[in-house]
Amino acid sequence: MALVREACGAGARLEAACAVVGISPRTLQRWPEEGQVKVDGRQAAAQQRTPANKLSVAERQGILAVANRPEFAGLPPSQIVPRLADHGGYIASEASFYRVLREAKQLAHRGKAKAPRHHRPRGWMATDSNQLWSWDITYLAGTVAGLFFYLYLIMDVFSRKIVGWEIHTEQSSDHASVLFRKTHWREGVADGELVLHSDNGSPMKGATLLVTLQRLGVVASFSRPSVSNDNPYSEALFKTCKYRPGFPDQPFESVEHARTWVAGFVRWYNEEHRHSGIRFVTPGERHRGEDIAVLEQRKAVYESARKTHPERWSGDIRNWERPATVSLNPDKSDHQKRLESPQNHN
Repeated sequence: MALVREACGAGARLEAACAVVGISPRTLQRWPEEGQVKVDGRQAAAQQRTPANKLSVAERQGILAVANRPEFAGLPPSQIVPRLADHGGYIASEASFYRVLREAKQLAHRGKAKAPRHHRPRGWMATDSNQLWSWDITYLAGTVAGLFFYLYLIMDVFSRKIVGWEIHTEQSSDHASVLFRKTHWREGVADGELVLHSDNGSPMKGATLLVTLQRLGVVASFSRPSVSNDNPYSEALFKTCKYRPGFPDQPFESVEHARTWVAGFVRWYNEEHRHSGIRFVTPGERHRGEDIAVLEQRKAVYESARKTHPERWSGDIRNWERPATVSLNPDKSDHQKRLESPQNHN
């Protein structure tokens, strides 16, 4: 206030002087009251003031001491405060307990319980079809509120082909086992040559499916709990399914309706859709090995075009080389050491 008055006395305008010190003229007018200067109401000044009800260092230490007593060490503040009141004691509110414990980094996993540790899943590398599969289940809405149909979908990670699918009205490890046995037999996969990756859902870890995998010599691989990035290929496939223009705007009327639509989608995806992750060939072509000839032909077309019009090319032609390997959950810090090829797994 003294600075503003001094500036105005020297000929400065009030608005300009207030702008320099970071206040408005109206704020300056509100501060004086009956000749007295009220408390600074600015937010920055409020942060510098000490609240009247702030806990002292001794009180904070007392809260920590009580919370770490043997009888309270494994309890949250919501349990501690009522128990203290039952014995006629009051130290601070639940909010204060939570705040002090949080600042002391003692709020989570207090007592003997240890925080769960979930390591990244093992990395896998596929060099051909039917070495590494990924599967998952997604919801398809029905016309009845709360009713869903469940799409079981198995894809080959190397080729991106949908090798097996089915739709049921419930999630079940039994359904998953039947679908996998059919797909395994239809693809002619030999025992001990396949890794199946999935998330941690109950159908994926159900006893029926796990026994089936063990009998067929299939290695089961799982994502970390609640980490969708550990199963990226299936997640991307579901997004392609639900966000393509042909996906119905209205819920499916019946399980037969859903199966009919998904059958058409699978045909389109496997045999018509040019997948960006495999040099824009169809998953079916790559699964059967036909993409080798397709990519060689594209390379020849581009090389011919560069010879015909060299002035249009400032560098190499577009890369049409076939991706030789596909990896799932590689370790970023040591890519080659952590990746394992399914056919070399014991």
